[in-house]
Amino acid sequence: SEVSVSWRPSAEFAGNVYRGEGILPASPRHVWECIKPVAGGSRTKWDQNVKDFEVVEAVSDTVSVCRTTTPSAFMRIISPREFVDVVLMKQYEDGTMLSAATNVEHPLCPPQPNFVRGFNYPCGCFCIPLPGEPERTQLLSFFQTDLGGYLPQTVVDSFFPASIAAFYSNLTKAVKALK
Repeated sequence: SEVSVSWRPSAEFAGNVYRGEGILPASPRHVWECIKPVAGGSRTKWDQNVKDFEVVEAVSDTVSVCRTTTPSAFMRIISPREFVDVVLMKQYEDGTMLSAATNVEHPLCPPQPNFVRGFNYPCGCFCIPLPGEPERTQLLSFFQTDLGGYLPQTVVDSFFPASIAAFYSNLTKAVKALK
């Protein structure tokens, strides 16, 4: 499937907000099964940018504090990162499923050695049903991530568009395998 990636300066921090949009060849339920932010979910298996995902605290059945770790990336120019976020999951009446997150500090999750602490500013993914096409899903995603550390902005700007395109490509393979 094709993915469109665009960006503009973020109003939240000194980087960009990235927008990804694509149509995936699977039902919203299957897409959601692959991307939902839960411990033991399939995202660590198919998403090359997620090494581990853990729930630090379940605040409710739809809100949790989570820690995500990433492997080194971009030919090891980018060191492993960790992100601590408060995450909201929601399903709307039209069948759209949402995962939204933003960074948070949590006493049970101090910065860990061997990881650079990054910060996700408000971000999320929308799995949107396509009327009359039950086996296709529009996925709309927004990322605005401060990777932390001492990376030049040019490195970050080079990394993110390709990383988002790879996210959609790998997700497409994951949903096809789920079928």
